[in-house]
Amino acid sequence: MTTDDMELVRQYAAGQSESAFATLVSRHAGLVYSAALRSVRDPQLAEEITQAVFIILARKAGSLNEHTILSGWLYRAAGYTARSARKSEQRRQQREQEAYMQSTIEAETEAVWQQMSSLLEEAMLRLGQADRDALVLRFFEGRSLDEVGQALGASEDAAKKRVNRALEKLRKFFRRRGVSSTTEIIAGAISANSVQAAPVALAKSVTAAAITKGAADSGSTLTLIKGALKLMAWTKMKTAIVVGACILLTAGTATTIVICTQPRPVLGIPKDWSVLNGNVDQWNWTNGAINGHSTSGDTILASTRQYEDVTISAIVNTTNRDADLVFRMQDADNGYIVCYAPAGTPWAADNGSHIQLKKRIAGAESDVATFTRRGLPQTAKLTVVVRGSRIEVRWNDIPVLKTNDSTFASGFVGVRVYGDSGKPGDGTFSNLIYY
Repeated sequence: MTTDDMELVRQYAAGQSESAFATLVSRHAGLVYSAALRSVRDPQLAEEITQAVFIILARKAGSLNEHTILSGWLYRAAGYTARSARKSEQRRQQREQEAYMQSTIEAETEAVWQQMSSLLEEAMLRLGQADRDALVLRFFEGRSLDEVGQALGASEDAAKKRVNRALEKLRKFFRRRGVSSTTEIIAGAISANSVQAAPVALAKSVTAAAITKGAADSGSTLTLIKGALKLMAWTKMKTAIVVGACILLTAGTATTIVICTQPRPVLGIPKDWSVLNGNVDQWNWTNGAINGHSTSGDTILASTRQYEDVTISAIVNTTNRDADLVFRMQDADNGYIVCYAPAGTPWAADNGSHIQLKKRIAGAESDVATFTRRGLPQTAKLTVVVRGSRIEVRWNDIPVLKTNDSTFASGFVGVRVYGDSGKPGDGTFSNLIYY
């Protein structure tokens, strides 16, 4: 007569009977192994699970009661053990993947650093002071974003945005010089490599020289000091120039220096603008504004210089259709258009008063983003700010459209009206600024 399972369990629990336990294993090893194999699909791991299940049985033999169905208990134990094994395997694979990714990132970061290290100082000096300070605090000194914000007198969120914008400027600078990477890799490369320990003796010699203000230093050091002070004074002078002013400075060596910063609102149609589409006689300068008129389709007045990152703003007015700003125009058939269609015009009567960002490809227009609001006034300030793929449209300095689109990376900026014989188009653009 075959001894039942629980009698064998009791024999093992009471006297550690190896024969009793061996009988249990021979009876149920196939059940446990098969369940484990189906779960993990790995024979070696299934064997390990089977061994673990019977070790658990050996430890818990004394706590099982006589009503236990051992085969069911073992099956459940096999399921739990297999689940634990799968989780352990997943964690192991994840750790290996993370380690691999980390090593890949580190290798890429090191490669990028080798390319960009000789360009870093030039790139940093091209940034504005606030952007440069933010990057030095964040990546050279390892400060938190909250600490960066406090140092700059801004919020943590504002500090994060400034750091990200500054990194994007660095990325573009490096890209133009053949170093292609992401802002994340650039940030990692700067953090890991930008500051090295100075020689111990250097601190003492620097302190001694600084206290005497360089009186005892060599001629080469004094030359460096004079050159640096001259550049610092020049940079400060450029920053202090009134926004929009263009000043000619004639040095004693008859060298002419032109300083141009962000322009004031232009007076008259800019000399370097031309009609991109339509006729010259559709545009004029009257009453302190650029005026456009069309009854024959599209007419665009635009710069002859192309811009990548750009801001263009104007006080726009229209009474019968829409008054538009254009940017990153490749030609008359390709580029971006921001349409301002105020209330009270026939155009708004058909479509509702709105501001719409459109994209024109090969002459065909598609809507990118639309802001709809009842009662948009006929006169408003319209501003477009473009940084990389980010496009923001502001109405009276209030952001109303934000989107990302990278179809066109650069192009002309300008103004546009559209009309036909049934609905003529007129637009007035004053206080035009672009930079």
